[in-house]
Amino acid sequence: MTNDPMDMVVGASAAAADAQTALELFAQAKEQLQNGQRAEGIETMRSAMGSDPQNLEIAFQLAYQLDLAGDEEEALSLYERVCEHSPAPINALMNLAVLYEDHGDYVRAERCLRQILDTNPNHTRARLFMTDVLASKGMMVEEENERDVMKRRALLDTPVTDFELTVRARTCLKKMNIRTLGDLIRINESELMSYKNFGESSLDEIKRMLSIKGLKLGQGHEDAHRVARRQILEKLKGSGKEQLLSKPVSELQLTVRARKALQMLNIQSIGDLCSHTEAELMGVKNFGSTSLVEVHERLTNFGLSLRVIEDED
Repeated sequence: MTNDPMDMVVGASAAAADAQTALELFAQAKEQLQNGQRAEGIETMRSAMGSDPQNLEIAFQLAYQLDLAGDEEEALSLYERVCEHSPAPINALMNLAVLYEDHGDYVRAERCLRQILDTNPNHTRARLFMTDVLASKGMMVEEENERDVMKRRALLDTPVTDFELTVRARTCLKKMNIRTLGDLIRINESELMSYKNFGESSLDEIKRMLSIKGLKLGQGHEDAHRVARRQILEKLKGSGKEQLLSKPVSELQLTVRARKALQMLNIQSIGDLCSHTEAELMGVKNFGSTSLVEVHERLTNFGLSLRVIEDED
């Protein structure tokens, strides 16, 4: 009886024989590759892998040859299998990172490179490639963001006439100078309802239409206020009143009730106040007609006024 411990394990002899066969086939494959027989060498190496699937050196070399031959998908799969073992071979991680980068998978490429740099922080090629991958990853994010911005702009530039609205709703929007979805979301329900002949049915109709597009009234308020402030500034250029817009609202010496209402709207400057409409102010709790008259009087003293939604009539 043999004293070889391998013989004490069921199948050990067969496993050892398979491993030996794999090494012999691997040697044959390398010789074929050296003679310029790449296709034959790859097939022989595949046979070697079949004999000993756990041999990482054979798996790595087969992946490398497949990569050179342009069979990136199978090469990538083999590199991933090799890199599942710990510690993962640096060369396999490096080649896998390159393939990931070629496929635009910058997150996985970065992960492979970080594995290399965690064990070898001074690995020159990995450090240089990491710079390229991070730059490409940043560009991809910027491109995606830019595409999202372009899509949103295209949506907001859609004319309201493209939607099936009743004659009354369509007429009111036209008279209020609301041409696009972007114009529409810059106003709120109170502002729409404050317009003559605009009723609850028209409001519900418009809200349903916006909801289908993932939009709602009032979500573009800040944009509207910025646009209004720019327009007011343009009108005041050369009048000597431009600096009034940056003054705090406390300069208007409003009553406590009016001041609290403006604070709820986060109105800090006179320019902020002028960019709001009557309906916006009246929508604040406890802000009544008396406070509105007060605000109008104070602004008029400075030659200013609240924002007015245009009426073409």
